[in-house]
Order: sequence, then C-alpha cells, then structure tokens
Amino acid sequence: MKMRRTISKLAAIFLAFYMLMLSGFYQTAWAAMISTESIMHADRSQSPRGYLKNPAAREEIQAALISQGIDPQEARDRIDYLSDDEICKYVDEIDQLHAGGFTVGVIPGFIIIFVLVLVDIFFNSPSAK
Repeated sequence: MKMRRTISKLAAIFLAFYMLMLSGFYQTAWAAMISTESIMHADRSQSPRGYLKNPAAREEIQAALISQGIDPQEARDRIDYLSDDEICKYVDEIDQLHAGGFTVGVIPGFIIIFVLVLVDIFFNSPSAK
C-alpha cells in the first residue's frame, strides 16, 4: 500500500510537471497565405540591388566582363550608382527574359526551312518532270 502511494505520488508530480511544461512555455504561430509572387521573387536577396549584384560576383560573369574590357569592380560600382527606379527596371527586364533566349524558336525554324529547301530541290526541279 505504501509502495502504491509512492508511485502514485511520483506519477502525479511527473504529470503535473508535464502539464506545466505543455501549457506554460509556448510560442504562438501565425498562419497566412503565401502568394505566388512572394515565392517567385524570394531569390532576390532582400533587395533588387542585391539581385543584380549577386550574379556579378560569379566567376564566369567576371570572366565575361573582363573579356569585354570591363573591370568587374567598376561594374559593381555602376550598380551601386544606379537609382532605385533604374534597378527595378533592369530587374523586371531580367525577369521577363526567357532561359536560352530566342534560340528555342530559331532552331526549329532552321529545320523547317532546311526541309522545305530539300523538298523544293528534289521534287520541284526541272529534271524531275
């Protein structure tokens, strides 16, 4: 009987402590909808200026700048001197560009022209009649 009372007392203390920990120390969480635009523009490094400066720090971009005769530090300085409106305009233009540029439409166009020329040469030549 004494042993049972001791175990009950220890269990009651443990459960009281457990309930205190569950209800006492917590943080509230706020849930909200996340827009698609906020997810798509999350990689802008907190500012449009950072969005332009991050690629300028990459080695292949710096090598391309040097091959064009532009000092990479000078390019970063030019980004720093742009106004906020200019920065936003350039970032929006970059976002509108397609990956791969216009080559996606040019290659099938060349293939179609090549096929049409071959058809014209082999099927519409004077010797075929």
